[in-house]
Amino acid sequence: MPGFAFRCLARRYATSSRPTLASAPTLRDFLHTDSSTRGPLDATAELLPPYVDAATIDGAGRSVYIETYGCQMNVSDTEVVQSLLRDAGYVLSSSVDAADVVLLNTCAIRDKAEATIWARLREIRAQHRRARQRGEMSASAPRVVGLLGCMGERLKGRLLENERLVDVVCGPDAYRSLPRLLASARAGQPSLDVALSLEETYADVAPVREGSDGISAFVSIMRGCNNMCSYCIVPFTRGRERSRDAASIAREVAQLAMDGYREVTLLGQNVNSYADPAADTSAFADAEASPTSSGVLREGFSSKVPPPRASYRFAQLMEELALAHPEMRFRFTSPHPKDFPDDLLRVIAKYPNVCESLHIPAQSGSSAVLEAMRRGYTREAYDALIRRVRELLPNAAISSDFISGFCGETEEDHLATLDLLRTTRFDKAFMFAYSLREKTHAHRKLVDDVPEPTKQRRLREVIDTYNEGARTANAAEVGRAHLVLLEGISKRSELEWIGRTDTNKRVVFKRDRVPAALDAQHPGSAVELGPGDYVAVRVSEAISANTLRAVPLARSSIQEFSAARLA
Repeated sequence: MPGFAFRCLARRYATSSRPTLASAPTLRDFLHTDSSTRGPLDATAELLPPYVDAATIDGAGRSVYIETYGCQMNVSDTEVVQSLLRDAGYVLSSSVDAADVVLLNTCAIRDKAEATIWARLREIRAQHRRARQRGEMSASAPRVVGLLGCMGERLKGRLLENERLVDVVCGPDAYRSLPRLLASARAGQPSLDVALSLEETYADVAPVREGSDGISAFVSIMRGCNNMCSYCIVPFTRGRERSRDAASIAREVAQLAMDGYREVTLLGQNVNSYADPAADTSAFADAEASPTSSGVLREGFSSKVPPPRASYRFAQLMEELALAHPEMRFRFTSPHPKDFPDDLLRVIAKYPNVCESLHIPAQSGSSAVLEAMRRGYTREAYDALIRRVRELLPNAAISSDFISGFCGETEEDHLATLDLLRTTRFDKAFMFAYSLREKTHAHRKLVDDVPEPTKQRRLREVIDTYNEGARTANAAEVGRAHLVLLEGISKRSELEWIGRTDTNKRVVFKRDRVPAALDAQHPGSAVELGPGDYVAVRVSEAISANTLRAVPLARSSIQEFSAARLA
């Protein structure tokens, strides 16, 4: 691809006036500059190579439409991109048809995700051609189509040279270069930047949460992954782990609190491996979660890359945020089982605004398959972690991930996964048939030898077993009290509200006026509820494996509900 980039630049200079020696690019202009040294986009001129004029990259009010696919990290990345492009003079469009620039933020984790993007790109190009034929689009102002995210890094050559479905390819660590890439594409020159970084975290970028509900927000705290699981492409598309500084996270969360947000989900490819070596730990409140104990891997778990040397880790960050914002809920995803030390579990148990909803991806119930996956633990170690979670957090809801039909998986291995599903009884699970990813260890060293019909049959059995356990877990909720964060009116009935519990279970309940406080002695007058309210409810029915119905008790708060200790 460096050759392609050089040919692009060579063609540009061949078709323009001959550059003088003073204006021609030098070797420095072809070197990738670490974005952590870059300033905000209002100083863009200082970031450009000498042969690019600052006015060239000005969006000048051009409209941008962004479609986001995949995980929550992609949603967070889109908010960063929106901020960078707005600062560069672009405006956001709510319509793909009216946009001057169409960007797709993509996922490469599975074949199905990529197939969806290919189909969408061909559809956009076909719409573009039809609009030109109808005279609805000027040839002097061509639409630019760009592809962002993991798929761009993985398939850059095919996207730009072979398929020619896009004009711009930009990887997850190169979003600061988008104004320059779009300017090049407008000039008729395909452009890309997929360089990975060891430092980029976008900590200085204030995300633009366009279309947000104003209730829940994602905050990215670290990027990349060091786990190198044999099936996973993330380390190759998003690079090595690096964490944001804790101070920038605290500032962003504080701003969200000022803006009225009630819930924040901390994001990272391996979010609970977060570590800030420069943070001050002197004010850390929980003695049991001291810097000396923090960050040690659980017994029975190992890591391909040693954890960074840092005294300020994920448990400290969670406690600091919980203390600072007692009426804001905090969740986190996506974690790795190796990074659940007891100090983190104790912080979750101690603070009622740290949600007892834990995602602990198992991937398989077979130690042999886990070894082939390079997960760094056995079935026995995973079971021990679940027992410890149940001991310290008896009311926690646990979710997981499972892959069916991984390389070499036998029927006995599959039955071990079904056994894990039955014994643990997960509240939620994400289940997929294995699809081979290029660049991964499995692609290089293992054989994808489980026939597709067998994968699909095993996946159906995994889903059926999960559903059976989830329905049982939901049935056990009947009669229990929960604090629900109200999200809005149910899509199925305008007579019902919908919200989520601390344990991330979906709850619907009737749109009635309720007491203003949970205090039985002084409940206050009845009040109307609205999105963003905390509501105490009692579960009356388990509708499905994923949804509960409840009776509202009163409007409440996190601290009031915790103090009431309702059964």
